[in-house]
Amino acid sequence: MSDTDWFGGRTALVTGAGSGIGYEVALALGRVGAVVGVHYRRNRQGAESAREQVEAAGGRAVVIQADVSRADDVDRMFGEMDAASDGRLDMLVNNAGDWMDKAPIVDCPEAQWDKMMDVNAKGVFLCCQQAALRMTQQGAGVIVNLGSVAGHTGGGGGTVPYAAAKAAVHTLTRGLARELAGHGVRVNAVAPGMVDTPMLEGRVTPEAAERLTAATPLGRMAQPREIASVVLMLLSPACSFMTGEIVEVNGGLLMR
Repeated sequence: MSDTDWFGGRTALVTGAGSGIGYEVALALGRVGAVVGVHYRRNRQGAESAREQVEAAGGRAVVIQADVSRADDVDRMFGEMDAASDGRLDMLVNNAGDWMDKAPIVDCPEAQWDKMMDVNAKGVFLCCQQAALRMTQQGAGVIVNLGSVAGHTGGGGGTVPYAAAKAAVHTLTRGLARELAGHGVRVNAVAPGMVDTPMLEGRVTPEAAERLTAATPLGRMAQPREIASVVLMLLSPACSFMTGEIVEVNGGLLMR
């Protein structure tokens, strides 16, 4: 069975699909014929570009705006996805997230903690909740969450709230995998190392980027499409016996 045979006509919602990893996941799903919900919060131009690329590849896409940290927005987003897919949701990719300005824990504002938890952890919870409602009724579905190497290591210093939020995503992934397995729903996560995405622009200095790449055995950052390829693999029947796994894609960083 080819990817197109399996993905063709199936429905997927990708959060944070206006740029970076989410953008590449949406394109990859479009190339294999999926119906793709392209979510964005602020970057409508990027989301519309993703929709155009998906449709050019032979897929079908709908652009949906929402703040994933707000339950009412998430409820509306899934309702719009239902309208575009006749109420069926086969795949959810929780990619929406945000990086933070570095700050030692003693100087870190409470608002920074709240922001990291709201976007990077609560948003995943809310989207998984809506997806689980639909997928358990169907008796099938696949969820892939985007974690981070920082969720294992605690980050490189000054990013404790971000790392803690990503660790929460890892634990949520495992808990949901156990809870939903009996309903035919698989839940896995991908934990990237440093990825060359717009999210890092203005947040990581050239010197810090050089140190991070030097610490990575492969000697470079990942490109978004490299992470997207692993996400697509986890969504596919090639991983039909995988659930509750955190797949490491970090250029060998955790070997050190």
